[in-house]
Amino acid sequence: MIQSARPDPGPAAPPDPGDRPALAAWHAGWAVAAALLALGGRWIGGVDGPVFYGVLAMVIPGLTGLGLLRRDGAGERMMLLGVWGLAAFLSAALSGGLTGPLTGFVFLPLAAGIALGGPRPVQAGALAVGLAAVAGLLSAWWGGPGPHLPALAAISALLTAGAAALAVRLSWRQRERRLETAEADAARIETLLAAQPGLMLILEPSGRVVAAYGAPPVYLPVDPLFESGLVAAVHAPDRPRLLGAMERAMGGQEGVVVFAPRLALDRRAQMIVRRLDDAAGARLVAQVFDATAQYARELGLETARNEAEAREAGKTRFLANMSHELRTPLNAVLGFSDIMRQRIFGPLPDRYGEYADNIHQAGGHLLDLINDLLDVAKIEAERYTLTLERFDARETVSAAMALVRVNADDKGVSLSSVLPGDPVEVSADRRALKQITLNLLSNAVKFTPPGGTITVTVEAIGPYLEVVVADTGVGIAPEDVRRLGRPFEQAGEIEQRRQGTGLGLALVRAFAELHGGRMSIDSTLGEGTAVTVRLPVALVARAPAPEGGAEIIPMPMKNGV
Repeated sequence: MIQSARPDPGPAAPPDPGDRPALAAWHAGWAVAAALLALGGRWIGGVDGPVFYGVLAMVIPGLTGLGLLRRDGAGERMMLLGVWGLAAFLSAALSGGLTGPLTGFVFLPLAAGIALGGPRPVQAGALAVGLAAVAGLLSAWWGGPGPHLPALAAISALLTAGAAALAVRLSWRQRERRLETAEADAARIETLLAAQPGLMLILEPSGRVVAAYGAPPVYLPVDPLFESGLVAAVHAPDRPRLLGAMERAMGGQEGVVVFAPRLALDRRAQMIVRRLDDAAGARLVAQVFDATAQYARELGLETARNEAEAREAGKTRFLANMSHELRTPLNAVLGFSDIMRQRIFGPLPDRYGEYADNIHQAGGHLLDLINDLLDVAKIEAERYTLTLERFDARETVSAAMALVRVNADDKGVSLSSVLPGDPVEVSADRRALKQITLNLLSNAVKFTPPGGTITVTVEAIGPYLEVVVADTGVGIAPEDVRRLGRPFEQAGEIEQRRQGTGLGLALVRAFAELHGGRMSIDSTLGEGTAVTVRLPVALVARAPAPEGGAEIIPMPMKNGV
């Protein structure tokens, strides 16, 4: 469906190359007529002297016009009009102007301007007529009126009238040709616009529809848009967004908006609107597409995301509640099994004592797992609060190493540390830093075979505390490194995965991010792994001020000065 106004090519169209032969023929015909008039008048008698040369002067622009066949353009046509004006000026000056026998020739520049087409040639021809008339008046005032030759005056007038009539006819043909060309171009453009997907609208800044092209969506008919405008066809709550997009487009930006049509609230249309500057002023061009399917997909994705977030929140709450519920009876199991292990109320058979040891060991492992689950649930629920305090990081790392040293010695793994000699003052959560170190060391002990080594390095680099736990264990495959750090993600073979739950590194990463830091893993399969935790918690120590004076801050030297 296409609705638009008929285009107007305007009077200022450029020269049409198709009218060159007709213009050349018009000039050639005039040159022949003027030459025959001069020669015939001279032969019959009565036409001689200045009048004869005045007729011959009018032959020159006719011959000059033949050059249009070789080269044509706006500049060439204006130069040709200058030749017409000069010839009319000479003819009027030689024959006595409006009082002489060549009065009609004074108006030939105007006829030539009409034949050449366009407002500028017509204006230039009228100016040339005025100059020629002034030249004739001056000639009559200076030398008296021209000779009385009524036959020549009649013939010159008839020739001028005929040339003017042919010029008007030629001008009409030029305009008709331009109209046909413009209509063909408009039809081609409209065909192209009609083939575009969706609906294209030409709008005024107020939202009034000026033209419509293409196939509109079934729920957005075009006829009401011309009657009441685009804004009225949009659902009321969506109108502010539509007006905002139009305002952005008027400011030179691209406006994009999705709205519901007033006649079909279950549908959605997307409009892309841009500014259009033309002869009628600033307007808007808008493309309207059917966005119902896209809206339905986005709505489905939004619903699915909300459901996933709700399930995740429910899972987190369940883990937190169950962890608390399980830890209470588990503490009782650990307490009673410990009493039985220590035989506080009397001796036990050896087999029962072995069972009590197994119960206590399994309960401790289960309690550690529940504590990890509780910490993960708190962090995911954003309910974990860091308790910041100032302490020496070396002491916390050393305490964590002491807890795993027994297991490392039993497995035949060498555990060593590289700690600075000076205190490493930090402002952090002591429990979180200890848990980070303990989890990294526990993983290193699990996955390092007997005879291997584990090295813990602590270093303060500016405002950052860097803790590195490196081992000579089995290593991690590159595809597994990218997954580690998320809850319940594990690496290695099935036998290796049975040794853990996948929560250790997840807690390390979570605690590091809570401090504003990060965790990175560098591992080579079969050679070992190095896990680096970098936290912005180190307190930069400053040298004390000298006694009895202000602090001296050394300045950097420039060019040895």
